[in-house]
Amino acid sequence: MNKRDVLELRRRFKKDNCTISRMAGCYVDGYKNKVLTFNENFLNLPEEEFYKYMELAKKTLGGTIGNNLLELDFPAEEEEPGGRQQYYMGLKSSDLKNDELLDRLYDLIIDNYAHSGNFLILVFKDVYDIMSRTSDNMKLDESEEVYEYILVSVCPVDLSKPGLGYRAEENRIGARIRDWIVAPPETGFLFPAFNDRSADIHKVDYFVKDPKDSHPEFIEEVLGCGVKRTATELKKTFQAIVKNACGQDMSKAESVLTDISESINNRVEELRADAEAGMTSASPVVLSDRVIEEILNENDIDSESAKTIRNVCHDEFADETPLLENLVDPRELEKSIRDRREKNLVKENIELKSKLSVTNSDADVIVSVAPSVEGRIKTQIIDSQKFMLIPVESDDQIIINGHETDI
Repeated sequence: MNKRDVLELRRRFKKDNCTISRMAGCYVDGYKNKVLTFNENFLNLPEEEFYKYMELAKKTLGGTIGNNLLELDFPAEEEEPGGRQQYYMGLKSSDLKNDELLDRLYDLIIDNYAHSGNFLILVFKDVYDIMSRTSDNMKLDESEEVYEYILVSVCPVDLSKPGLGYRAEENRIGARIRDWIVAPPETGFLFPAFNDRSADIHKVDYFVKDPKDSHPEFIEEVLGCGVKRTATELKKTFQAIVKNACGQDMSKAESVLTDISESINNRVEELRADAEAGMTSASPVVLSDRVIEEILNENDIDSESAKTIRNVCHDEFADETPLLENLVDPRELEKSIRDRREKNLVKENIELKSKLSVTNSDADVIVSVAPSVEGRIKTQIIDSQKFMLIPVESDDQIIINGHETDI
């Protein structure tokens, strides 16, 4: 699925374009009990309900691809009789008129959707007559394919917030009656996947509202697909790998992560600029072993930390190779660089104040030496006079009262 495919489907969720024929649903309480099931002719719904349900369907195709929308592949075994893909093919073909198939879907979601409160499961059935397009993206008045699909939305149902309101029957201001309100979908899926303006029965388009939690249990148990992390989850994993490689030194960890993130961001921007100039293809670059090695070398990461980062990344991303552009949030990086700059300025300011304090003191003798020289300093009595001796080497630079001196 690409951005154009998503927008094409989303544009259909309007009164004039909508062809959703049927909608089924199940309301579940916080104890996983089915409180209510229903099955409606969608086009016969009251207008206000029609628009509200259509908005929920539209939001199940919201967000960004790779972060809120993931394209999942069915394993070969799930395409065999009794597998999830075969089951969803049957549910689609039933036009949502088979209660047994619908109950199985509800049970799958109820048993495997990690949610502590009430929620609503909605199933939409639609048939989209895809019109052919010319090379300049203009529609032609002929059908290219009939795309028949189901869209499933899982929406939390929460109590409205407490407050005051006008109670007309009592003609007074009092506590407002709290209602159970259906929230936007938290997860859902489209089957079959809509890929390059065509149905792909070997895939399912999966939606998750919060990219920090892809609900892996839903992916595995409800859809029967292998777990796939969102771009946000992959980014967090990569950041944790870099920080953990630096041990307990948090300051070092933040600095190394900022350096590596800056290198990645620079590389992404250079690749985009080259692609726009026609110098390279616009294909995204992934975090391969070679790219990791190059980035680590660019930043002169100590050998032990670099080895850990290299090895853990190789193992962690063996099955899911993240795109470079998804590993860095430019706003987060800008803040990290700004914070580091401010810390360095504070450190320099403290050091400068320390030097000024020493310079302005009433001491008769002020000696400033590099840390590597401090260990050489010693005292000695010569002719009953105490001396401070600083052994010097041939390559030492010596400055006395602001003037460089050769001894």
